[in-house]
Amino acid sequence: MTGANDTERHARAALTRIIEPGDTTGGRWLREHGPTTTLHRLTTPGPPLPGVTPKRWAGLRARAAHTNPDHDLATAHHAGARFLCPGDQEWPTQLDDLGDARPTGLWVRGTPDLRTWALHSVAVVGARACTEYGAHTAARITAQLAEEGWVVVSGGAYGIDAAAHRGTLAVHGATIAVLAGGIDHAYPRGHTHLLQRIAEQGLLIAELPPGDHPTASRFIQRNRVIAALTRGTLVIEAAHRSGALATARTAQRLGRHTMGTPGPLTSAQSAGVHELLRGEATLVTDADDVIELVGTIGTLAPRREGPLLPRDTLPPTTSDVLNALPAHGTAHPHDIARHARTTPDDAIAHLYELHSLGFVERNGDTWQLARHHPPHPATPAPQP
Repeated sequence: MTGANDTERHARAALTRIIEPGDTTGGRWLREHGPTTTLHRLTTPGPPLPGVTPKRWAGLRARAAHTNPDHDLATAHHAGARFLCPGDQEWPTQLDDLGDARPTGLWVRGTPDLRTWALHSVAVVGARACTEYGAHTAARITAQLAEEGWVVVSGGAYGIDAAAHRGTLAVHGATIAVLAGGIDHAYPRGHTHLLQRIAEQGLLIAELPPGDHPTASRFIQRNRVIAALTRGTLVIEAAHRSGALATARTAQRLGRHTMGTPGPLTSAQSAGVHELLRGEATLVTDADDVIELVGTIGTLAPRREGPLLPRDTLPPTTSDVLNALPAHGTAHPHDIARHARTTPDDAIAHLYELHSLGFVERNGDTWQLARHHPPHPATPAPQP
């Protein structure tokens, strides 16, 4: 894979300060003209590139006049970050699925290889104002995913995002935070320590250059990167208008798996997830369910069954005789045989077997259920 040369890298670094994340018009310019020509057109007098109004072109030109890619690259280097371009060996090619909305470049902080990590990653997102149930669920599932070798990707925000990152870090797992601002400033400020831990143990990535600040639209556009980067998106708690649902819908458009964990029917914070589950999303309850979807072919979640009861170990014919006894009182072997659809001799044989296992008691010529069933799964006696 051929990476960008120095001229293209500087041009893309400059363009991250000019073109907003997710701007498909700018993405089309990059595809048709390349980063160097696009930057030249934005920084020199001449007619505007197609697809923008004169007012918007003037705004882009004003931004372009204040770019200093050498300074941004030096600032990133000082912060321990690097700048990736499409075509670089470390570039996650699944981001190319975004088409003209593909990031111009990515500012990355942390030592692991982004491309390698992204190939085995799952997005976990949800409500900022999450409930204790949601935070616990996110931490539990992400810890399980991390222990199975999966990389957890989220947005570094309050609520479910934070719980997902912390659940992963708690088991020394791998996690990526996709930021809506510059790579060198923590946002939200309350997550300064958390984001520092992620940078040390995992990766921080951003489309915006150092020093740039998040806005409402940038948070929305950040979600498309989370969806495209990963093999699937899990939503844990989201109201009807939650940005986490936008991440899931982008994942669906890109052909990625979408998943949700159910919450209380009365919880507004789970209403959006429930609506998602009524559509194409899959209900999951733990990491095994998630891995069955996003993992390799043949990776199945373990079969879930209730506790093994003593009567579950009985052969069918013996169980039929046991079920033929009344819940209260006694019954004659002839009546038991009739209800069990067998002969009286067979019924008596099975009754003695059940007596030896502690299921029934004899009362003269009649039989009744034992007052106390066996406390542990029983091993049936051999048939007489």
